[in-house]
Amino acid sequence: MNTKIAENLASRERERIRVVSLLPDVCNAEKVLRTISDLAEAKIGGYVCVSTVHMVMEAYDDAEFAKMVNAADVIITDGMPLVWMQRMQGAKTANRLRGNDLMIMLCEVAEKRGLKVGFYGGAQNTIDLLLKRAKADLPNLEIAYSFSPPFRDLSDEENSKIIEEIKNSGAQILFVGLGCPKQEKWMAANKTKISAVMLGVGAAFDFYAGNLKESPEWIGNLGFEWLYRFFQEPKRLWRRYLILNPRFVWIAGLQLLGLKKFEN
Repeated sequence: MNTKIAENLASRERERIRVVSLLPDVCNAEKVLRTISDLAEAKIGGYVCVSTVHMVMEAYDDAEFAKMVNAADVIITDGMPLVWMQRMQGAKTANRLRGNDLMIMLCEVAEKRGLKVGFYGGAQNTIDLLLKRAKADLPNLEIAYSFSPPFRDLSDEENSKIIEEIKNSGAQILFVGLGCPKQEKWMAANKTKISAVMLGVGAAFDFYAGNLKESPEWIGNLGFEWLYRFFQEPKRLWRRYLILNPRFVWIAGLQLLGLKKFEN
């Protein structure tokens, strides 16, 4: 391993501020990009979770899932409610970093540093559109792997074959677009088998491919990106936003008032 990279990783300090069931990092884009690209270059594996209110509540309802997410090498704060929670607890520098923005920025860093990337998840037409745009936007980016898995549980044999193909591809950064909580469980289960650093980026594949429209930044900064997305996919997202969001507000309020404690 490069000595400088080893020193950077060894000296890395994480500032983590609790948001209900999770312990997301206080995010700084430059620091996040450096950490992930160093992990990728070191080829020691690892995984990154992009946390939202949905993920917080999935973890609240499933203690084992909470452990998986909290064991990640980096936990990004995507949703503004998480950022607000961190700021109210004293992290004045807390910022939001959207999963789709992180994916694009990391691809740009990978192109500059000569790192190989891969894409796992999403429908085949989404993968095709994503690759087409990536090749146009970043002609020198080396895309070593891409695969759209079947929309069902994989057998052990199928999963082993996929792991082997990822390893043989030489991918150093693997973007995983299986959706929460499936992608986080897959990354946690395969952390020791894959030397690439994995990032669960959810709908980022669809955003980059043009299947979904991104929320304007000002809407996201106000905390209303969920509403923008809800109107695009009401049938799929109604439960996530109309049931989980109010529950989050209530439980987060109890945490801030000191009426509910979390230990995981």
